[in-house]
Amino acid sequence: MTDTHDSARTGQRAQLRVERQGQLARLIAEGEWTVRDAPHLDSELRGISLDGVSEADIDGNGITRLDSAGAWLLVRAKRDIEAAGARVRQFQLPEVYAPLLDSIEQEHNAPPVVMETRHGLNAFLYRVGRATVDTGRQGYRMLGYLGRFTIEFMEAIFQPRGNLRVAALFTQVEEIGINALPIVGLLGFLIGIVMAYQGADQLRRFGAEIFTINLLGVGILRELGGLVTAIIIAGRSGSAFTAQIGTMKVNEEIDALQTIGINTFDVLVLPRVLGLAIALPFLTFYADVMAMIGGAVMCYFDLGITVPAFMRQLHEAISMNTFLVGIIKAPIFAVTIGLVGCFEGLQVERNAASVGALTTRSVVEAVFLVIVIDAAFSILFSVLGI
Repeated sequence: MTDTHDSARTGQRAQLRVERQGQLARLIAEGEWTVRDAPHLDSELRGISLDGVSEADIDGNGITRLDSAGAWLLVRAKRDIEAAGARVRQFQLPEVYAPLLDSIEQEHNAPPVVMETRHGLNAFLYRVGRATVDTGRQGYRMLGYLGRFTIEFMEAIFQPRGNLRVAALFTQVEEIGINALPIVGLLGFLIGIVMAYQGADQLRRFGAEIFTINLLGVGILRELGGLVTAIIIAGRSGSAFTAQIGTMKVNEEIDALQTIGINTFDVLVLPRVLGLAIALPFLTFYADVMAMIGGAVMCYFDLGITVPAFMRQLHEAISMNTFLVGIIKAPIFAVTIGLVGCFEGLQVERNAASVGALTTRSVVEAVFLVIVIDAAFSILFSVLGI
């Protein structure tokens, strides 16, 4: 006896017939098994009865066109037959579709993804522990990178063999220092205005407006001038280092330099870090001057303190140590920002998303380390009585 389900349509539309001969069932597929007919074929395949069937054949030799949707339906039909306890004797398709079928079957055989769920305290402790381990590994790698920089720098100074690219060094000084003067000057000027205004507003209550100048001089020259400048440069130049070196790595330019025997550390890292170490102290001094000008302008218009009076009070409030404390920290900040930016650039993988992610991470790490170093200097100078 033969039981036939026919879904024939006009032209080359998908067709499915099921022929029953005793305990043997034959699924005959013809036409174009594509996503266009997938909903109809899905309902037809689900409606097939396999009662009393012990063996089955899937004959797809009549298929004229097959895409991933049609192949998946055929593979699913095979799995349903086997799940019903029947054995699939033959699974035939035109040879041209064999790679597609193999791909769909491998995907179907892949184990399901198991999402490990954590709740409450366990999840929190897991995140804290993983972050701690990752931070330790990152610190260890950066410490090794600092060691390599120290060795390369000492060789460039005491065993010069053309390691230091002077032209590249001055290019970086121009890019980092001279081109950053407008933004650093503007922010320094505005910070001076803000500090003078806030300080005057508080000290006016005690009739001590003149000490606004003391607050301005000590706060800017000793702490805020260098710190704010370093943060600006971390966001401007540190991120640029990571993006530039990361893009070179994505484009395999670094591999090309290594292939022709060029020390990429000498070419990419030393000029950037040393250029930043030269430029940042001058930028810090420039920011201090602009902040003092902003504070003087604010004191003149808000408190009526003339420029000569401002300068006399500033001279009494600060000393050379006050200025040097802020300037001494600048090269340390510069080396930290430069090393972090170059280090993260060399960690970039060969995709655009990695460039963006590590550029963001380099700015966060550089700003964090700059603030930590500034806090350490503050504690050290306080202990030393400076």
